[in-house]
Amino acid sequence: MRLGAELRRLGKHSAIYGLGGLVSRILATLLLPLYTHYLPTSAYGRVETITAATAVLAIVLQMGISSAFFRFYFDAKDDPGRLTVVRTSFWFTMGMSTLGLVLGLVFASPVSHWLALGHDPSLVRAGAVGLWAQTNYNQLTSLFRVEQRSVQYAIASVANVLITVAAMVVFVAVFHWGSVGLVVGNFTGTLVVYAALVAYRSEQLGLEFDRALFRGMQHFGMPLVPSALALWAINFIDREFVGWYKGQGEVGVYSAAVKVAGVITFVMVAFRTAWPAFAYSIEDDRDAKRTYSYVLTYLLTVAAWMSLALGALAPWIVSLLTSRPGYLRAEKGVALLAFAGAVYAGYTVLAIGSGRARKTQFNWVVTGIGAAVNIALNFWLIPAYGMVGASISTAAAYVVLFIGMTLYTRRVYPVAYQWRRVLTSLGVAVGLTVAARAGQLALAPSALLVLAYPLVLALLGFYLPAERKRLRRLVPSFR
Repeated sequence: MRLGAELRRLGKHSAIYGLGGLVSRILATLLLPLYTHYLPTSAYGRVETITAATAVLAIVLQMGISSAFFRFYFDAKDDPGRLTVVRTSFWFTMGMSTLGLVLGLVFASPVSHWLALGHDPSLVRAGAVGLWAQTNYNQLTSLFRVEQRSVQYAIASVANVLITVAAMVVFVAVFHWGSVGLVVGNFTGTLVVYAALVAYRSEQLGLEFDRALFRGMQHFGMPLVPSALALWAINFIDREFVGWYKGQGEVGVYSAAVKVAGVITFVMVAFRTAWPAFAYSIEDDRDAKRTYSYVLTYLLTVAAWMSLALGALAPWIVSLLTSRPGYLRAEKGVALLAFAGAVYAGYTVLAIGSGRARKTQFNWVVTGIGAAVNIALNFWLIPAYGMVGASISTAAAYVVLFIGMTLYTRRVYPVAYQWRRVLTSLGVAVGLTVAARAGQLALAPSALLVLAYPLVLALLGFYLPAERKRLRRLVPSFR
């Protein structure tokens, strides 16, 4: 298949998958004033802490099966074989998530004390229910992804988001349940949509569990568990460090910065949702490698431009979205966190090579080094710089991940990536962001720097002849 057709297919599914993510991110951003109005920074910090705890438990309970599901589904040669993969994955996920639910309910009090959430274990119990709902929901919606039925996936996602938002508004603003209301509202939509999906998929979810298949999936997926835990550490453990050194109020400010920078995550989530099924569905290795090369370039260019916009305009975005003065300092971490998200997007492209080569055994080494760098920098920077230090640690860790995975995949699945263009797109975006914020430019000139990004790329010879030709058709004044 031609490269253009492959990229259009990826773009189409990413755009449709992104519909649910777009609605979610927009509403999450618009609801930030609600959170900051009804929740003091300490309460918001507790929500982020329980979110981080349930995320790590989900990684452990799934034992890499969620990642192996995509590889083994496309390895199956016929529909009965694929059905066995679906059923084996479903029942394993159901059993392990139920175990997590029971443990969370039984040990809620000691876990609450261990996480410094206070004496009331309600938040832990709510988090345990949310863990069960989200883990099972993700497994069923993964079936839409491997079937490349992006429209159905988007419908489920949008329904989930709309029900969730309504529930959160009711529980937080009407019932005044505080942090518990935010967590309960967050899993309400997931539970409702999951129940509908179980009914929709009832014929496919028969009582079948193939032990030989499961062992093969474990062999593929288990090495990814420490890798996933390392990624979790980079994503969430900084909140624990901020809480330990600076208190839950600083965690709340940092979480606000993460939410604003999370706009970049919208594009990345849409892409990551489409990416595994798309990447594994290309059968010919030559076509796959060529496609992967262009995907990395285009994805990082888009992500860098978005990061530039968020970083350059951060003071005004944060001021617009937060109602309490205590949250305004969040703007100092937005640019770092946005570029960290962009670099992580590039890492996900690179990492697919080890999965395609079935050589995932050493992914954990790369992510482990990144996590170690993150933790070391947290110890060093957070006591002195608080949430800004956490932002620096996160960005540095993702750069290490990107470099490490580049070196590893060159050995197990070499691809001729377009490194000059990749570094140009990132370097220009970082330079313009520094110019805007270090120069303390006003809103108008900051916005002009954002708009100038594609023109600066052109001056530096970023675009290929075919791309310049296409741009001239779209923008007649383009040279």
